[in-house]
Amino acid sequence: MIKNSVVIVIFLFASGLFAQNEVLFSRATDSYNAGEYGKAIEYYQRIIDNGKHSAELYFNMANAHYKRDEIGPSIYYYEKALLLKPNDPEILNNLGYAQNMRLDAIDKMPESAMTRFYNAFIGKFSFDQWAYLCVAMLVLFVLAYLAYYLLNSALQKRFSFILSMLALLLCVVTLSFAYLQYDAFKNNNPAIIFEREVAVTSEPNERSERIFTLHEGTKVNVLEELNDWMKIKIVDGQTGWIPSDNLKLLKIF
Repeated sequence: MIKNSVVIVIFLFASGLFAQNEVLFSRATDSYNAGEYGKAIEYYQRIIDNGKHSAELYFNMANAHYKRDEIGPSIYYYEKALLLKPNDPEILNNLGYAQNMRLDAIDKMPESAMTRFYNAFIGKFSFDQWAYLCVAMLVLFVLAYLAYYLLNSALQKRFSFILSMLALLLCVVTLSFAYLQYDAFKNNNPAIIFEREVAVTSEPNERSERIFTLHEGTKVNVLEELNDWMKIKIVDGQTGWIPSDNLKLLKIF
C-alpha cells in the first residue's frame, strides 16, 4: 500500500512538472515572438532548472541569446544542442552564424588521412546512435538465423545464413564504432569562453607568462583542472592555463 502511494506521488509530481514546463515553454515562445528575448531566456532557464534537457530547448535558448548579440551564451547553447542532436543541419547553420561573430579566427591543425576518415564516417553518428545500429543488426542476425532453421528451400536457407552472418559482422563493426565514439566523447571535454577577453598563461597562476589571448565564444578543450585553473587546448594545438570561471563546460546537463 505504501509503495503504491509513493508511485502515485511520484507520478503526480512528474505530471505537475511536465505541465509547468509546458506553460513556461509557451510563455517563452510568446516572449520570443514579441521580441522580449531576455524574458524568453528567463523562462527557458526555469525549464532547465526543472531538470528538462532537450536539443530543442537549448536551440531556442541559443536563438534568444543570439538575438541579444550575446556570443558566448549563444554558441554555448547551440553546442549543447548538438551534443543531443549531432549533425542537425538547422543547429549547425545557426551555430555557423554565431561563430562568425567571434573575434578569434584559429586555424585547425592539418588532419591525417585516418582522422579525415574517422570524421567523415565514424564521426557522423554519436556513440548511442552506433549502439542503436548495433542492436538493430543483432535483431536482424537472430531473425535471419531463425529463418535459416525454419525455411525449407535450400536457396532460402542459403540466403538466410548469408544474411545472418552479414548482420553479425555489422553488429561487431557498429559495436566497435560505438566504443570508439564513446571513448572519444569521454576523453573530450569541450568548453566555451564566456569572458570578453582572457589571457592564456603558461602556468596556473597570475604571475606566469601570457602565451596568447582568447575572446568570448571560442571553443576549447579542457585537459586538466588545478584549483581554480583549467588547462585548455585550442584547435591549432596550442595549450595554456586560464581561470576556471572564464569558461563554461559543455558536458554539464
